[in-house]
Amino acid sequence: MAPELAERFDAPILLHPDDEVLWKQTHPSVDYTPLTDDQRITVAGTEIQVIHTPGHSPGSVCVYAPAHGAVCSGDTLFQGGPGATGRSYSDFPTIIDSIRSLLLTLPAQTVVHTGHGDGTTIGAEAPHLADWIAHGS
Repeated sequence: MAPELAERFDAPILLHPDDEVLWKQTHPSVDYTPLTDDQRITVAGTEIQVIHTPGHSPGSVCVYAPAHGAVCSGDTLFQGGPGATGRSYSDFPTIIDSIRSLLLTLPAQTVVHTGHGDGTTIGAEAPHLADWIAHGS
């Protein structure tokens, strides 16, 4: 779907290089523009920060818009816990480390727009970290 959308809207495909192996499995002949951790991109006048959050996949990223107090977490963080890590390319301890060290350090009032389901806030999720770890993948 990404290649079709990129063509339709004349937009680049942005991907963290750690997901290249997965990308090439489904899109072997489609190029992408690499994303880097802490990269700043301006979209519609808003600066967003790329946060490399491996765990769901090696190249998972979240995008943080400090001016809007919001982060798009994709499949890294959902309301109620971390994203899925049951695939061969995912890893529960890695996603927990990404959430603990990179997302839960954002301001508590930061709104989390998840990849699936209802949104949440960093402050609402932070108290549950120990429960997620105890529960495991």
